[in-house]
Amino acid sequence: MMQLHALKQYTTVVADTGDFKQLAQFQPQDATTNPSLILKAVQKPEYAPLLKDTVAQYRGQPLDEVVDRLLVRFGCEILATIPGRVSTEVDARLSFDESATFTRAERIIELYQAAGVPTDRVLIKIAATWEGIRAAERLERRGIHCNLTLLFSFCQAVACGQAKVQLISPFVGRIYDWYKAKAGNAWDDAAMAGAQDPGVQSVRRIFEHYKHFGITTEVMGASFRNVGQITALAGCDLLTISPDLLAQLAANDAPLPRALDAQAAKALTLEPVQYDEAAFRLALNQDAMATEKLAEGIRAFIADAEKLETLMQAA
Repeated sequence: MMQLHALKQYTTVVADTGDFKQLAQFQPQDATTNPSLILKAVQKPEYAPLLKDTVAQYRGQPLDEVVDRLLVRFGCEILATIPGRVSTEVDARLSFDESATFTRAERIIELYQAAGVPTDRVLIKIAATWEGIRAAERLERRGIHCNLTLLFSFCQAVACGQAKVQLISPFVGRIYDWYKAKAGNAWDDAAMAGAQDPGVQSVRRIFEHYKHFGITTEVMGASFRNVGQITALAGCDLLTISPDLLAQLAANDAPLPRALDAQAAKALTLEPVQYDEAAFRLALNQDAMATEKLAEGIRAFIADAEKLETLMQAA
């Protein structure tokens, strides 16, 4: 049995790409996008006309609105290929502005509704800053479901659970990258693989906490560097996987056992945790990896959003 098929027995498989022409071969349930993935897609010849057409159709409108229309255009194309949900990201430059994030998310949903897409097929991606989590909490009360991204720490996950957001995306590969870089020559790839991978361990801790305390927020592992990280999280609610790694899973017929078990998590002895704003900010500050990777991730998404805007202005 192909590992990809086996994984689908335990976990909802999500494609992490803006390249919607690749989706059909892997038959994912959902798909996720971000500014970097959309930028990568529109630079391919097969997607360049989509960008030019969107710019031509809405020329003269504010640039931020035209960008949102392009993101929604990609989202609609993706939804024509998959049965589930697509995640569309709010501008990362709004990551520390609760009100602006809320307003931008509402506009994205309105654009999807105008295109005939039901609200329950869209997840609004928002960086898991304190302000982003608060905006998501408000959006969820409005019936607009959110995917909290750039999540690297337990405190971010707990705060998202408290806010009753629909889904979180803890970043496995970027956590792995940080610890590997910090260890330098002392890093042992074999010893830190699979269940010992720090990114895998982070997701496991979050998953077990949510399942133990009956928190309904979905856990979707993201940002994978290798197939071993994916197979070590088989049983997670969802995993969002790049086309390259999906292809590797599809080509591998090795056995794939369940690694995470919600029922087993309920039997664990765990202490309840809550965060107010001050406690959240302190906990995040004390986690050097999470602090650095969150800031780095926001900067990278902003840089790619600006590159996308430059391409659109030149179209």
